[in-house]
Amino acid sequence: MLKQAAVIALLGLSSSVFAGDWQVKVGASYIAPTSDTQTALGKVEADDEFAFTPSVEYFFGDSPFSAELLLATPINHDVLLDGNKVARVKHLPPTITAKYNFKNATRFTPYIGVGATAFIPWDESGVADKVKNDYGFAGQVGFTFQPADAKNWGVYFDVRYADLSPEVRLVDNLGTFDLDIDPVIYTLGYSYRF
Repeated sequence: MLKQAAVIALLGLSSSVFAGDWQVKVGASYIAPTSDTQTALGKVEADDEFAFTPSVEYFFGDSPFSAELLLATPINHDVLLDGNKVARVKHLPPTITAKYNFKNATRFTPYIGVGATAFIPWDESGVADKVKNDYGFAGQVGFTFQPADAKNWGVYFDVRYADLSPEVRLVDNLGTFDLDIDPVIYTLGYSYRF
């Protein structure tokens, strides 16, 4: 009898904790690296890029908390040495953030989030022989806006930061260096909440 009561209590607890809403976001992002690396050969940096950045978000019931998984399509960065292209790296940037949504009486909902991101490279070319995976801190601030006549649709804008410095191994064993990227990502898009 006690086991049955415990199971019923856990089921009730789990249904209240996991009762929430899903949101799908489709956005376009401008990715602006903020760092560069000084090497013996000169200044190395990644160039700015644009990307398609879909994400999925889960809202935890009526609380102000949510979790967002940024999926993003593959991103191509040209690697520049003193302004000249010397390599190209394609990568995926999956990012998960825990968010706090500032609910209020207006149609604007600001939010902040912190979490973790990854740099998963493949298809290196040029002087980059191998680029290692990298993991780092991620943060975001932004807002969603739901028009008066929109039942589930909205628009959003956010700014993200990712702390990323993947290690690059040069061709012919010429050495390695950390490619400091540390991008700021500006995203504008549409959201749909279920």
